[in-house]
Amino acid sequence: MSFVDEFQANIELLPNILQKKYALLRDLDRSLREILLQNEQRCEQEIEDIKRGVKSGNIMPDPSHIRFSDDALDEQKHSIRIADEKVALAVQAYDLVDAHIQQLDQYLRNSEEELRREREASATGLPDPNADNNAKSGRGSENGRGGRKKTRLAAAAAAASTAPANPTSMDLDLPVDPNEPTYCVCNQVSFGEMVACDNPDCRIEWFHFGCVGLKEKPKGKWYCPDCAELKKRRKAK
Repeated sequence: MSFVDEFQANIELLPNILQKKYALLRDLDRSLREILLQNEQRCEQEIEDIKRGVKSGNIMPDPSHIRFSDDALDEQKHSIRIADEKVALAVQAYDLVDAHIQQLDQYLRNSEEELRREREASATGLPDPNADNNAKSGRGSENGRGGRKKTRLAAAAAAASTAPANPTSMDLDLPVDPNEPTYCVCNQVSFGEMVACDNPDCRIEWFHFGCVGLKEKPKGKWYCPDCAELKKRRKAK
């Protein structure tokens, strides 16, 4: 397969991959808005309760004793995790497009170099010493570029999935390339915070925090919904 054919095949996958990433970004943005609205309402209510408590004398007007409830603080932490997930996905999308641009730039530079050598050979009337090997060397350089492309894409995916590693995810990996492994019930790539099912036979193994309703790392053993249900059925027998 020539470099042009390989690049065309890869670029045809790009719109679908980006569409999935942007769809997940929209879902995260919707969840974030809902949590922020809920937290704002909760905090406003708690502030009013504190004011009434201070006026009635039930609460000392000492700032060190006045704080929001654990529920309000948990909502704020959760909103930060979702925001981090959005950043990680945006970085993945940017790096993915940038990797394709770099690949195309490299191809253009190689093409210009080949044209320059051909013009110089024509001007001197000497045969191009690389003429007989153009096909082979071109194919070899294409493979080299393909290898570097995959390395860049893998590096971009790894960097994005380890960027602010607090996301509840999100690994993000919607496949950065078609061979990128997918996880979780959402069947997306690894990104953000993930949790492993303690069932060694679990068919999925790893899950994004947000997809299984987790806000923090579970204490002790944790089983995904399917494995937990299976375990419950086995105990009932």
